[in-house]
Amino acid sequence: MQIETLDINSYKGGGGRLSSVKLRTINTQCEAFEGLDKSISRYDLLVLVKRVGKAAGFTPQMINLLDYYMAFTRDIDWTNGNRPIVFKAISATALEMGVSERQIQMLEKQLFDAGAITWHDSGNHKRYGRRCEKSGRILWGYGIELTPLAFLKTELENKLHEKQLYEQAWQETKRSISFYRRQIRSILNEAGVGQGCLTTNQVQKFEDRYTEVAVTIRAHQKLDILRDLLKRHESLYKELCDVSDTATHIDTIETPSIITLSEKPSSTDEQTCVHKESSTYPPFDKSNICSSSFHDGQGRDVEPPAPPSKQSDDRANELQKPSRSKETTIKATGLHLLSLRQLIAVSSERIQNQLPFDGQPLKHTDIVDAAYNVKNKLMISQQSWVQACDTLGRIGAAVCIILTDRAVNRPDNPVQKPGAYFKSMITRAESGQLNLQKSIMGAMKAEKRD
Repeated sequence: MQIETLDINSYKGGGGRLSSVKLRTINTQCEAFEGLDKSISRYDLLVLVKRVGKAAGFTPQMINLLDYYMAFTRDIDWTNGNRPIVFKAISATALEMGVSERQIQMLEKQLFDAGAITWHDSGNHKRYGRRCEKSGRILWGYGIELTPLAFLKTELENKLHEKQLYEQAWQETKRSISFYRRQIRSILNEAGVGQGCLTTNQVQKFEDRYTEVAVTIRAHQKLDILRDLLKRHESLYKELCDVSDTATHIDTIETPSIITLSEKPSSTDEQTCVHKESSTYPPFDKSNICSSSFHDGQGRDVEPPAPPSKQSDDRANELQKPSRSKETTIKATGLHLLSLRQLIAVSSERIQNQLPFDGQPLKHTDIVDAAYNVKNKLMISQQSWVQACDTLGRIGAAVCIILTDRAVNRPDNPVQKPGAYFKSMITRAESGQLNLQKSIMGAMKAEKRD
């Protein structure tokens, strides 16, 4: 009689989960499980998984299912002599999570591939179990076992450290790109002011090249892409420094020429221009009034006021006091010692983006309008802006916006309430305790260090 032999390689029997080296290795680890260290809990492992995320192969859907299973375990399951097994049926899990049974099976397979779970199967793959009513221990249980997650702790910590180093390098590269963008825009803006030696064609050429590299940086962009972008910014900045005498390198910053930033266009005794708060008017003539001296506190020009009726000397002196007080407040802050170039250099990228790039020389009103446009983004009220204009003038209010914006974006201890921060600056200015010149020079030194 001829005995038939069974070809194992061609056998396709069922009834059990397909075994593999990885499955047998994980199950052997589970048998040797002696409980979690007392210094950590099961939810510490879950938090570690969430922080590492995709760096360790965990998608949001996988983490969601793992979180769901973790809630069915108890602290006693993670102690010596016990094992965390979830014996909830797949159909019940799918129903509660609002997905199909097939999707639950696929997510479990992905969690197994990531080394977070294994299966403690019954003979027919049914999931069931029972806990002791007194102690809460699992008397028997068949289903998903979370024990492998305990053995992933060291690996997850290493991956988290690598992820943090990557994110730190990514953020530093982004900050470096932002720094070079501010410097490039500052140099081009200076050329528009007329302080540089660049011709109109050169300015247009560099503006076109800057537009090519000034792409929006998004979190999904890889580090190597950002590093390549940084090299292009560095190259453009160095080339711009070589052809521009005003493009001073960050290691050799010079103090620019002084430009008075006071809102007052001329002294009150000058007959060709009337200050808005002066009580002494020359004979009324529209040609003698600077319309830019009159505004509504929002950057909009309004019609100049009509000439006042004749006042007594006492009344005239009384009206002159606010003007002298405002001028004294502005001088106390050192605002008149700052230049337009300095303000542009320390402005953030979003403020510089508000400046006009039309080839025309920049004016003080341009920096005021740029600061006013980002006011709402900083949650600074219109009332606070008007108060700042009344105390420091429009330029002074704009400088306070610039400093507030920097305080919000600084990496260490950023300001959480910019509106309150801005208002406190105005309060200090009213009491003579605000020094805007010192703050701006400190910001320039910070730019140099970065």
